[in-house]
Amino acid sequence: MIPSGVRVWIAMGHTDMRKGMPGLALLVQQSLKRDPHGGDLFVFRGRAGSLVKIIWHDGIGMSLYAKRLEKGRFVWPSARDGVVSLTSSQLACLLEGIDWRNPQYSWRPASAG
Repeated sequence: MIPSGVRVWIAMGHTDMRKGMPGLALLVQQSLKRDPHGGDLFVFRGRAGSLVKIIWHDGIGMSLYAKRLEKGRFVWPSARDGVVSLTSSQLACLLEGIDWRNPQYSWRPASAG
């Protein structure tokens, strides 16, 4: 569960997934020009596309989360560098392997008529 008000940033391109908390926090500072201790979530994807790591500082300490998809790949923007902001709903889609850029309803709302 992502606390309300937390901003979510995904790092463009791919990241060396051998990096742990200190290495990813350094990437946030140096490459993304953001504060890794500011309370935002930062999401990184490996070259193969099936592994993401997320770092988050909750005001008390830094957490590192990892998720690997058994099938498929995480949908990622095509830009090589930089950062993109997501909503918590878009992050939830991303973590399920759903294309967060254009999620589709599996049903159609009834027309008001």
